[in-house]
Parts: sequence; C-alpha cells; structure tokens
Amino acid sequence: MMRTLFILLRKEFILFRKNKFLPKIAFIFPCMVILVIPLVATMDVKHVGVTIVSRDNSKLTSDIIADLEASPFFSVSLENTYDKALDHIEGGTTDVILEIPSDFQKNLETCDNTMPHIRANGVNGTKGTLGAKYVTESVMRTIAEFRGVDIPDTTTISYLYNPTLEYRNYMIPALMIMLLIMICGFLPALNLVSEKETGTIEQMNVTPVKTYIFVLSKVIPYWIIGIIDISLAMLIAFIIYGLTPAGSLLAIYLAALLFIFVMSGIGIIIANFSSKMSQSMFLMLFVVLLCVLMSGLLTPISSMPDWAQYSTYALPPRYFIEIMRSVYLKATAISDLEAQYAALLGFAIIINSMAALTYKKQR
Repeated sequence: MMRTLFILLRKEFILFRKNKFLPKIAFIFPCMVILVIPLVATMDVKHVGVTIVSRDNSKLTSDIIADLEASPFFSVSLENTYDKALDHIEGGTTDVILEIPSDFQKNLETCDNTMPHIRANGVNGTKGTLGAKYVTESVMRTIAEFRGVDIPDTTTISYLYNPTLEYRNYMIPALMIMLLIMICGFLPALNLVSEKETGTIEQMNVTPVKTYIFVLSKVIPYWIIGIIDISLAMLIAFIIYGLTPAGSLLAIYLAALLFIFVMSGIGIIIANFSSKMSQSMFLMLFVVLLCVLMSGLLTPISSMPDWAQYSTYALPPRYFIEIMRSVYLKATAISDLEAQYAALLGFAIIINSMAALTYKKQR
C-alpha cells in the first residue's frame, strides 16, 4: 500500500510541476497576499478630512486651526458657510465639520460655555466616530491652553501584545488562515473534480487501489504545500513587517496541521458531490465567504448578534483564528488552548470520516 501511495504521490507532483497555473497559485499567490493585503486592508484611522467653518476671527480660532493643521492625522480645509462644508461631506472628501460660532473667544472669556459644533460623516461609522473624537480632543486641548489650565494626565496607558497598535499585526495571522483555506480546501476539491471531468477517475475506480490511498494521494501534496506556504508567510511577515510569533512555532504548526486536515476534508466532501469544476468552485466560495464573515477573521465575534455568535462554534476557522492570534501576539501556550485544539481535532475526525463515507468507488 505504501508503495502504491508513493507512486500516486509521485504522479501528482509531476502533474503539479507541469501545470502552468497551480504552482503560481500555490506559491506566488501567498507571497503577494502577505506583501500587499496588510498594507491596503487596514482599519487604522488616518488622514481624517476636517472642514472648518469659522465665524470668529479671534486668536483662539487661529490657534485651533493651527493645531489641527499641525497634526499629521488631519487634512484641514476652510469654508465660509456650512452648506459648502456639507458639500464636502456629501462628496466624500470630508469626514468632520467643525463649526466655530461668532464671538467664540469673547464669549469664552466672559465664562459663556458656548462651544464649537462638530458634525461627523456617519457613512463610515468607525472613521466618523474616531475622527470626531480626535477633533474634539484637539479643540479642548487648545482651549485649555488658551485659558492657561493644565490638562490633568493621571492615566497611564499600556498597550499589551500589540504595543504599536498596528492593524496589520492583527491582520497577518488572519491572512495566513485564508491562505490555508484557499490552498488546502479549494485546490484539492478542484483537483478531484478535474479527474471526473477528464474521465481519469473512472479508470482509477476499476483498479484495485484502495479508496483512501487514492484520496490521500490527492490531498497529501496540498498538506505539504500548506505547511510550506504558512512557513513562507511567516518568513515574509518577519522580513517585511518585523512581525514574529511571540509564542511557540510548534503551537502554530500543530494548529495549522489540524486545520489543513479539516479544510482538505471539506474539499473532498464538496468534490464528492460535484460533477463539474464550476459546481465545486461555487460551493467552496460559499464556504470561504462563511469563514471570512462569521468566524471572526475580519470582525470580532463579540460584535455579532447572539444567534450568530453561537453559530460560530460550528465553524472550524473560529478555533484556528483564536489559536493563531493568541500564539502569534500573546505567546499563549498549547496547554492554555486545549479546548481549541480539541475542537479542531474533533472537526478533523468528523469531516474526514464524512469525506470517506461520501466517496463512492464505482466498479
């Protein structure tokens, strides 16, 4: 049996090498994802567009404008009327409108609590909320300095695990998970279905080769490629972004191996019920979208409705994501993630058993 498996694996690697498309997907695609996506897919709020409508020509107003312009986080523009500023909001070039009332400094000196009006663009809720907060803090600091009042700074903030607050440090482990979903789920499914389309699987079905030997010969190459890809991704993350796992590499590779078994099993099940590559591609696309949108890959699970949070327990990527981020950023030990590893192991056993049962070898 081992000799048969070795011969089939040799055949798969020869076909893989001769294929003009698969090597690019397996190796060039992961490199491009880790190099490009962390730079463009970010939720960091930078370059907040601020339009100022000033009806006061005092020194305090000039100081407020100067402080906002001095900050690298703001792109400041001036308008004479609120309607013109609102046009910037509607055009998408401004995120926050700061409206300074007339006689603002004079009223402030006479203990009038009249304050500037701040209005934020709520289309992008995150940028609008944080942008309005940043503008408010800048204005209040300038007013405090004008009054000669020291702003108390009694709170010390320490950012644990991601001290730079770079979103890419949170994103890169998620991208590694996406790579394994694509490489170890998509490609084995397409590989098996292509055998159906070309008719070669019928020739294999009439041979004495055991079913599990044939299936293993189809998925083992992608297990190996998956491990190579995640190693390559970690290497690129270190060279380009200086990001290294805070925890054990053994913990990452153990979780990756279990997750690879899970995704290849899902790919086999989809291939078993697909007769054409287009069918398997649509089914795998559904699986990928489900993993991306509901497993905490891009958005926190805690922000989902209760029913959605409970449904994520049925998604294997949820547990791999928790392991990757905990090990990569927090240096969490394997013993502290026993529940996640056990869940991945359980999914691997159940899904691969279903894959074996749903594969029918016709004689």
